[in-house]
Amino acid sequence: MSEVRTQQERSIGELFGQLAEDMSLLVRQEVQLAKTEMSEKMSRATGDLVAVGTGGFVAYLGGLALVAALILGLAELGIASWLSALIVGAVLAGVGFVMLRRGTRDLKQHSFTPDRTIRTLKEDVQWAKEQRP
Repeated sequence: MSEVRTQQERSIGELFGQLAEDMSLLVRQEVQLAKTEMSEKMSRATGDLVAVGTGGFVAYLGGLALVAALILGLAELGIASWLSALIVGAVLAGVGFVMLRRGTRDLKQHSFTPDRTIRTLKEDVQWAKEQRP
């Protein structure tokens, strides 16, 4: 009789050991999933940030050249130089504002929450609750 109980206790111990190993593996897999998911999201956001920065810089360089040409062109038409500069500056500022606004809007669309990881963690918690005796 004691031999049966010892074998049964050992089986329960083995089951708990296996459960602990499974939970440990599950946690490691969830951590890896979170790392992978965050890496993907940061990659996409980095590309958008580079596009915003590059677009801003190119617009700035083009704006510098156009500013000089437009101011001189308006001055040739008889408009005062200061008024020519004001008109050109206002137009360029408006264009730049639109570009920056679009870039920041696109950045806001990115979610930096590891959604898949959170979902699977919830499923894992539910599974672990179901495994308890």
